Amino acid sequence: VVVLPEPVGPVTNTKPLPDYRLWLQFDDGTEGYADLSGELWGTMFEPLKDPVVFASATVDPVCKTVTWSNGADLAPEYLKQLLTEQISQHQKTA
Repeated sequence: VVVLPEPVGPVTNTKPLPDYRLWLQFDDGTEGYADLSGELWGTMFEPLKDPVVFASATVDPVCKTVTWSNGADLAPEYLKQLLTEQISQHQKTA
């Protein structure tokens, strides 16, 4: 029997914060802070190390995920997994 993961709903709101963090809210009510400082590598994501470019983060009205002015975007599934892992990690160290 193959168990498929539950589908992840869209990102409904985001706010870029200092130190490459995003506050994220999903359509199921999940919300929190995701630290992207370790994720900004590669051709599309290196430019996000510029705080001005990182601060351009917004929710794309069509894709329903976070996008930036340089065309970079991250899938809602990835963002929710990252957020969940970071919350879990924080709870273990608290």
